[in-house]
Amino acid sequence: MIKSFSIKVSGKVQGVFFRASAREKADAVGVTGFVRNEADGSVYIEVQGEEDAIEEFIHWCRQGPPRARVDRCEVREIDGGDYQDFEVRRG
Repeated sequence: MIKSFSIKVSGKVQGVFFRASAREKADAVGVTGFVRNEADGSVYIEVQGEEDAIEEFIHWCRQGPPRARVDRCEVREIDGGDYQDFEVRRG
């Protein structure tokens, strides 16, 4: 079953290749959506896909890439978009 979630990741998550790494992870697990930096220093993600793939992606978000420090990861289910791939957007 296809589900959609928004994810807000806070901590040291900008300037550490979080967006590029999120795209790589999304491609690896087969989810679609987007990621962008927010003005408050967080990273915002919308992700859509099969439940098990999303769970794996969210688990990755709670840790992030090696140089990141994730202090908080807020996840909530949302109405889905119609994403064809996973893209990095400018904030």
